[in-house]
Amino acid sequence: MANLLKYAATAFKGACMGAADVIPGVSGGTIAFLMGIYGELLDSIKSVNGEAFKLLFKGKIAAFWKHVNGTFLASLFVGILVSVFSLARLMKYLLEFHPIPLWSFFFGLILASAIYILKGLDKWSVKNIVSLLTGIIIAAFICIASPAQTPDELWFIFLSGAIAICAMILPGISGSFILLLLGKYEFVMSAVSSLNIPVLAVFAIGCAVGIISFSHFLSWLLKKYYMLTIALLSGFMLGSLLKVWPWKVPGAVEGFDYPALPGTFAQVTGMESQLGLSIAFAVLGLAIVLVIEFVASKSNK
Repeated sequence: MANLLKYAATAFKGACMGAADVIPGVSGGTIAFLMGIYGELLDSIKSVNGEAFKLLFKGKIAAFWKHVNGTFLASLFVGILVSVFSLARLMKYLLEFHPIPLWSFFFGLILASAIYILKGLDKWSVKNIVSLLTGIIIAAFICIASPAQTPDELWFIFLSGAIAICAMILPGISGSFILLLLGKYEFVMSAVSSLNIPVLAVFAIGCAVGIISFSHFLSWLLKKYYMLTIALLSGFMLGSLLKVWPWKVPGAVEGFDYPALPGTFAQVTGMESQLGLSIAFAVLGLAIVLVIEFVASKSNK
């Protein structure tokens, strides 16, 4: 009974992580840290290594399961999946019928996350500033130079999953944020809500390959070049604000949308800018992240 309650509690924590990862700007890694399972999660993911696969291929299933902390991971991912599938329909509905307030909410979330991550810098050295500016420039270039729609081919879905899943082990960066940057957030949410099995299967395989391949590298990067990495990630988030800017107008080239002021947006599209509502939702998003991060920092102390 005690074990059952423990696994139910882990599944609940996974559900909280899943809810966070559906929303760009709220990090599942931060939620894991707040829930007290971040270290166990990272160690469990890193244990899926060559030794684990040797046990699996030899048919030593029980030993493999114990080696990778299988019950913990299974309980956690069940909670994550339940939460993701539950919220995907809501996100799809809001993107279709209330896009401007929703993008404003995302804008506030990501801005607050970037600010909080920047607080982790111990000093504003030249190297850290260069890393921050590099992140901003790269992300802004991707947002402006890339079309509003990226390829829907399965190879790109695989790549998106492989990159996005790595954000789960980085407090402050969310997988949904990466999907936004890659232009695949709406597509993946639609696939989840409609149970598009081929797309979800390829995305899941990409996630598995990505997290196994990059978890060791990311751990090494954070240990070896922590400040430079934090500055670069913050730059990515600040530069990507162009991607979630609520008011966009069609560019001269078909498929390219560009940020515009609310008044310009209303004139060009003939739609209401919903400026007051947008500001309110942006402030709400900012407040939610700051509260989560404040509680997490207090728990750490």
